[in-house]
Amino acid sequence: MQRLADRQRSFAAALLDPRLPLPAGLVGPDGEPGPKRFAVYRNNVVVGLIEALKGAFPAVHRIVGADFFQAMARAYVMIEPPRSPIMLDYGAGFPDFVQQFEPAAMLPYLADVARIERAWTEAYHAPEASPVDPGAFAKIAPDELPAIQLALHPSLRLVRSEFTALTIWQMNVADGVPVPLDPASAGEDVLIVRPLADVEVRLIPKGSLEFIRAVQEGASVVAALKVAVTANALFDLSANLSDLMRVGALVGYSIAPDKR
Repeated sequence: MQRLADRQRSFAAALLDPRLPLPAGLVGPDGEPGPKRFAVYRNNVVVGLIEALKGAFPAVHRIVGADFFQAMARAYVMIEPPRSPIMLDYGAGFPDFVQQFEPAAMLPYLADVARIERAWTEAYHAPEASPVDPGAFAKIAPDELPAIQLALHPSLRLVRSEFTALTIWQMNVADGVPVPLDPASAGEDVLIVRPLADVEVRLIPKGSLEFIRAVQEGASVVAALKVAVTANALFDLSANLSDLMRVGALVGYSIAPDKR
């Protein structure tokens, strides 16, 4: 007799692969196998997953159009079924899939637009935290400044694109209006954070992404500054810290224990 776990795996596999036979033991109200009923159920599951992706990636959908998006999303669903009962988690791998999806190769920026959208979703559902009061930094003694470690908001996400992905995303959400772009335009680094109720999506200057990533990894402000200056010799620490506080991306600070 087939084990329950094996039956569940067989059922799940058949849901997403129409080439597989009807799962054993599956019968209709009349006690007979119901391949047509299962086909309807299978179609509803696939359609539901495609709709979930459409809702999570509206700009990608608008850029490529309904038919292309449906075909691309269906291909993703076939190879990447949900691995969690929480549907908000579904689609985490979609941007990487888009990058490898050959028919989308004519739109090389599309995967980065998808990354921005995924980061927006993650930021929106991230844990709450209160942005730090800028006045708190006035209490830091001058000799402690080199050892300061910043605490970033848990919703903060970063996306680097060699294309104008943020500009393209902005043109394809809400009431955005697409306009011609200069093919020679430089890439864009993007910060996504939800300090309070709304998600903020912002362009950040060269070097800022390196600075923030170093801070995320536990580097002191001085150590992160060295990383940022390597990326951009004109990196302005004061301006970047002000921008991070203004957008609510900082939630606190600490001083390295060995520096106290």
